[in-house]
Amino acid sequence: MPQPSLNVQCFVEKQIEPIFTGENQPKLLYVSEIRPDASAHPRVMHAHEDAVELILICSGSSEYLIHDKKTVIEAGDLLVYNAGVVHDEVSGPDMEVGSYCVGVGGLHMPGLRPNALIPDEAGYVFPTGRYFADMKALFEMMFRNLAAGEPHAELFCSSLMHALLVAVLTVTEGARGAQEIPADAPHILGRRIKDYIDRHYMEPITLQSMGEAMHISPYYLSHVFKEMSGYSPVQYLLRRRIGEAQTLLITTELSVTRIAEMVGYDSSSYFNLQFTKNVGMPPNKYRHNYIVSVGEEEKPRRQKG
Repeated sequence: MPQPSLNVQCFVEKQIEPIFTGENQPKLLYVSEIRPDASAHPRVMHAHEDAVELILICSGSSEYLIHDKKTVIEAGDLLVYNAGVVHDEVSGPDMEVGSYCVGVGGLHMPGLRPNALIPDEAGYVFPTGRYFADMKALFEMMFRNLAAGEPHAELFCSSLMHALLVAVLTVTEGARGAQEIPADAPHILGRRIKDYIDRHYMEPITLQSMGEAMHISPYYLSHVFKEMSGYSPVQYLLRRRIGEAQTLLITTELSVTRIAEMVGYDSSSYFNLQFTKNVGMPPNKYRHNYIVSVGEEEKPRRQKG
């Protein structure tokens, strides 16, 4: 039987160059745990304008819409959403996904736009491979300490966040600077349609009014957009509105009626119907169930994702 090694000490021999200096001072905004059973109530299409979101897929698989195309995600994947990247988590009883999520603001990485951790063209989905266990442990410790209200939890988790960001940069390093495949003409048009909906989804727009604004026939507009994204323009508009409503429900104290108006609905009852259909519970129940009260470690829900 081989004898155990007596090597028990590792020296740090290299000079360490700090990554986060000057104005590049990341701030931990939220940490979430999404259990597989909770993914039946998905966080619908949304974007974060002032934060980077990091998601570690721990179990299950699905097909998410990220930016302008649907992408298969599976256990072991790391998802990196720079600020402003629209993403749609498609899940349900037949495709449950378990994951952790961390939101980080205050990033000013050299050569990148504010709140971009990696180049925009580097992609969004990265297999973690041999780094998975260590990354999961970091996500897990952060959520557990914040949810339990441990002493100095914010300070402790902010330090863990720095370690997590370095781990993310390590996993994504091979893709940094990768060039996107040039898009063909229909895909470029599809992106224009997406940009139009993203800018105007809170307004009373229709397929007809989109076509008129972009000088395209509604039929061709719908065909091109569905070919690119997998959604019809009307489906994308609906999910964009519901996703923004989720953000307002969990980050503000606005009434459901006011939120319905803000995301483009004249009727709060119709908004309630559409929200329940797409999320799996009414808006008020979603707001109540979503955020963890400090110390309620036994009923974790996702925070501010």
